[in-house]
Order: sequence, then structure tokens, then C-alpha cells
Amino acid sequence: MMEVIMTNLEKVKEEEANAPAVAPPSSGLVSESIFAMMKVYLARGEGKHLIPKVKSVFGFDITKKKGAKPSLTYEIDLKNGQGDVNQRKPKNPDATFTMTDGDFEKVCKGTLNPQIAFMQGKMKIKGNMAAATKFTPELFPPPNEANMAKYAPAKL
Repeated sequence: MMEVIMTNLEKVKEEEANAPAVAPPSSGLVSESIFAMMKVYLARGEGKHLIPKVKSVFGFDITKKKGAKPSLTYEIDLKNGQGDVNQRKPKNPDATFTMTDGDFEKVCKGTLNPQIAFMQGKMKIKGNMAAATKFTPELFPPPNEANMAKYAPAKL
């Protein structure tokens, strides 16, 4: 019986290794891949410790360039269950962030400080500022190549 279990585990590992890393985003925006990574991270239950700490729902409007209409709108729920990320406008967000795709990527990678981005007008925030300050890049794994592969969405 143990041999059957080990064989099955080896097959699963082999399938995971042969799976493509990350599907290209349909919008062409890097942030779409970052949100997908965040969704998998939360779906695996790895972020459930964040829920009692953050207790907020965040909205994100991502634009292609500053001042443009949002190309992507996402909801990050760090208030309910083990958390979730969905491509939709949140019903009652505690805070909503608006920024360009490039600035969102820089904030997530830690190369642009969120406070500096806000002060320079690269990030707009609507809603509860106390809740907004709870959303920091350290909440999620950095979107580097290794983490993007580790948290790649399962292929349907």
C-alpha cells in the first residue's frame, strides 16, 4: 500500500514540475499575475493568520497610465474566512487604492515605498486611511520568479 501512495505522490510532483509556470495575463498587465499569485496564496490557507490582524476588504483599480480609466478592478478580502482575491469591484471596501500597473508592481516588489507613492500622487486612496495603512507589501510573498511559479494558478 505504501508503494502505491509513494508512486502517486511522485506522479503529482512530476505533473507540478511539468506544468507551465504562469499563464500570461489576458489584460497584458503585470498586476493581473500578481493578483493571481495572491489568490493562490490565500486559497492554500497560507494567509489565514492575516485575517485577525488586518480585518479589512480592499479594492484596487489598476490603470495602464496615470489618469486613465481602470483596466483592472480587484477585491482583496482580508476580513472573512481565510481571505480571497477576486476580479470584481468590492461592495463595501474599507479602502480603495488606484494606481498604474507599473507602480502597483513596484510597491508589491518593495522597490516603491507605499507612503512615498501616496505622497508623490502615484497612489490614490479612498476610504478608511487606518485600514489602508494595514495593507503593506509584506502581507504577501514578493512577486519574484520563484514565488510566481510556486503560487501559479492551477491550469484548468
